[in-house]
Amino acid sequence: MSANESPAGRPPTATYDSPFLKACRREPVPHTPVWFMRQAGRSLPEYRKVRQGIPMLESCTRPELVTEITLQPVRRHNVDAAIYYSDIVVPLKAIGVDLDIKPGVGPVVENPIRTRADLAQLRDLTPEDVPYVTEAIGLLTAELGATPLIGFAGAPFTLASYLVEGGPSRTYENAKAMMYGDPELWADLLDRLAEITAAFLKVQIEAGASAVQLFDSWAGALSPADYRRSVMPASAKVFDAVAGYGVPRIHFGVGTGELLGLMSEAGADVMGVDWRVPLDEAVRRVGPGKALQGNFDPTALFAGPEVVEAKAREVLDSAAGLEGHVFNLGHGVMPATDPEALTRLVEYVHTQTAR
Repeated sequence: MSANESPAGRPPTATYDSPFLKACRREPVPHTPVWFMRQAGRSLPEYRKVRQGIPMLESCTRPELVTEITLQPVRRHNVDAAIYYSDIVVPLKAIGVDLDIKPGVGPVVENPIRTRADLAQLRDLTPEDVPYVTEAIGLLTAELGATPLIGFAGAPFTLASYLVEGGPSRTYENAKAMMYGDPELWADLLDRLAEITAAFLKVQIEAGASAVQLFDSWAGALSPADYRRSVMPASAKVFDAVAGYGVPRIHFGVGTGELLGLMSEAGADVMGVDWRVPLDEAVRRVGPGKALQGNFDPTALFAGPEVVEAKAREVLDSAAGLEGHVFNLGHGVMPATDPEALTRLVEYVHTQTAR
């Protein structure tokens, strides 16, 4: 255990009073904290340089490389938190699922899960399956000091979508066919994925992550009734499994404006909001007792400094009066984004919200 860590159940002492963790706990902050989803990666030339010739999934298993990539945006942008460099399919690969991340396509699964027999692909995940995660987070917490590290994982529904479809999908016809046509198999699949996801988050927290985020990237494809019946129990199981650690739990999905209230019920402390719903409306849908994260439209970063500042002002005004607000994009940093635009945005938010 390093000097930056405390036993499970108590937050890491070096990061406890950071603006990011204070905002997650809905406490007063010296300025609105900022971090960006996908800040560690594609938009940075230094990232492309160190990743050159190294496949995505291999890069996630090299602790020193993971450490460097995770630290790059913290050094460059002065963000208030680091996000662990990994991918949502890493735990699936670690337990032996035959998959790869194909450039320009995304995760592709060799043998999609379509029958009960296919569930045999999904064994339990143990810390011994991902020793590189424990090692990398140990290196990172030593380097980051008082800057929190956010761990993350893919939510059961999003992982199930990849596993059943065999890769990315816009319609999720196979996943939804299973959800509607064989609800028992679907429930067993999501329950098993909840256990794997919870185990993966526990490894990250026990290694020193100060917060965790559950990405349900594709939940926006669901109706509220389908989400409540067929997805929420598995997500709630993940959040319940890590509740005892006392670290903030963030929940985020894309196009989930109609689901914000239900996703909040699943158990997160902080709800991520994309750009489709203003924060003042999001707080009404989410209800009291939760911090909000978001929700700058990432495409606005291409429109020039004056527009970026104006759009950031809109987000900050919409967040006025919130008990806790973490400034973020409404989705991830796009590969062609000018890194300087991100650096200026962090400085603008910090300056405008200094108290």
